[in-house]
Amino acid sequence: MGERKYLRWYNKVGYGSGDIAGNVVYAFLSSFLMIFLTDTIGMNAGIVGTLMMVSKLFDGVTDVFFGSLIDKTRSRMGKARPWMLWAYIGCSGMIVALFFIPVHLGDAAQYVWFFIAYTLLNAVFYTANNIAYSALTALVTKNGSERVQMGSIRFMFAFGTSLFIQTITVDAVKALGGGAAGWRAMAMIYAVIGLVVNTISVFSVKELPEEELNENVSRDEGEVDSPAGRDASEGGVAGEPERSESGGKEEKYGLRVAAKMLFSNKYYLIICVMYVLMQIFTATLNMGIYFMTYILGNASLLGVFAWAINIPLIVGLVFTPILVKRWRGMYKLNLMGYILATICRGLVIVAGYMGNIPLMLLFSGMASLGMSPLQGDLNALIAECSEYTYLTKGKRIDGTMYSCTSLGVKIGGGIGTAFAGWLLAASGYVANAAVQSQSCINMLYVMYLWIPMVINLIITVLLVKLKVEQANAALAGES
Repeated sequence: MGERKYLRWYNKVGYGSGDIAGNVVYAFLSSFLMIFLTDTIGMNAGIVGTLMMVSKLFDGVTDVFFGSLIDKTRSRMGKARPWMLWAYIGCSGMIVALFFIPVHLGDAAQYVWFFIAYTLLNAVFYTANNIAYSALTALVTKNGSERVQMGSIRFMFAFGTSLFIQTITVDAVKALGGGAAGWRAMAMIYAVIGLVVNTISVFSVKELPEEELNENVSRDEGEVDSPAGRDASEGGVAGEPERSESGGKEEKYGLRVAAKMLFSNKYYLIICVMYVLMQIFTATLNMGIYFMTYILGNASLLGVFAWAINIPLIVGLVFTPILVKRWRGMYKLNLMGYILATICRGLVIVAGYMGNIPLMLLFSGMASLGMSPLQGDLNALIAECSEYTYLTKGKRIDGTMYSCTSLGVKIGGGIGTAFAGWLLAASGYVANAAVQSQSCINMLYVMYLWIPMVINLIITVLLVKLKVEQANAALAGES
C-alpha cells in the first residue's frame, strides 16, 4: 500500500508561500542592495563587499547553533514554527534598516550602520527563520512524496517572488520618487509583505506529535516501515534522549556531537558545498543589473531576463515530483538536468559576446529548466542525508541537518555579492558613469556570463558523487 498522506493541498501551498517572505529578504537584497549602496548612498563597492564577507564569519557559527536550538525546542506550536514566526519580525526590521542608512552620517558611521544591520539580519533573524522553515519539511509529514511536493511548491513561490521583485522594483522605485526616498519606501512595502505572508505560512501547517514522528509502525497499514521508507523526521532530536532497541535511554547529545555527526556525513558536505555554489550562482546573476545598465544599456532588461530565467524554473518545478517518481529517484534526474544547464550556460556566453539578446534569453531559459529538478527536490535530498545519519549513527538531528539550507543561502549569497563588490572595485567601476572603462566592461562579462557557467560545471561534478539514495537503500538492506 502507498504511504500515508498527512497534508492537504492548502497545507502544501500555505507552507510553500513562506518562501515569498524568504525571498522578500533574499531576492530584494541580492539584486538591489549593492547598487543602492554604491549609486545612491555613494559607498565603496570593495569596502561593502569586505564587510559582507566579514559578516559571514558570524553566520558560520549561528547556523548550526540555531539548528541545535530548534532540535531542543518544546512548545505548544512545536519545534520549528515558533522560531519561524518570531524571527521574521527582526528580518523585517533589518530590511528597512539597511535602506535607511542616513545620508548625512560620515563614511565610517555609514559602514558601521550597514555592518550591524546586515549581520543581525543574516546571522540572527534570517538564520532562525530559514532553518525553522526548512526543518518543517521533516516535521509536518512522514510521506516522501509530500516532501518533494512541498519542496517544488516552495521553490515555485521562491522563483515567482524573485521574478516579481526583479521585474517591478526598478520602475516601482522611480514611481515612489526615486533616489533614497524611493528605495526606502520600497523596502518598507516589501518588509510588510514578508511579515504578513510568513505569518500565514506558519499557521498553515501543524507539526506532528513527537510520538508520531518517532513511531516505526504505520497506524494506517499496520506494517513496520523499512529503514529506507522512514524519513528524516521519525527519530528523536538533538538534546533529547532516544530509546534504544532494548527500551533503554541513550544519553543526550548536544551541539558538538551533532556537528560531528554532520561533518562525518559526506553527502551532507556535498549538499552544503552545492548549496553555497547555487547561491553564489544566483547572487552573481542578480548582479546583472550592472550588466544590463552598462553593457546592454537598459536596467529594466533585468526584469526581462528574470522572466526568461524564472518561468522555466517554475515550469520545471511543477513536473519535478512526477519526474522523480518516473525516474525512481532523484540522482539521474538531477545529474542529467545539470548537464543540460551547463551546456546551455556555455551557449549563453557565446550569445552574450555576439550581443544577441534573444539567444541569451533562450539559452538562459533552457539552462534554468535543467536546473529546476535539483531546486525542487533539494529538501528531499537533505532528508535522505538525515536518513543516512540515522542509519549509520542511530541518531536524528533534523534541525541541525537543515542548517545547511540557511548556511548555504547566507554564505553563498554573501560570498557572491561580496565577490561582485570586490570585482567591481578592482575593475575600476565608477558609480553612475555614462561610460565605464574597458576593464570594467570586461569584468561585467566575466561576472554575468563566465562565473555562472563555471559554477554549474562544478555542481554537475558534485552531483556525480551524490548517491545518497543508493547508499540508504544498501544500508537498509543490511539491517
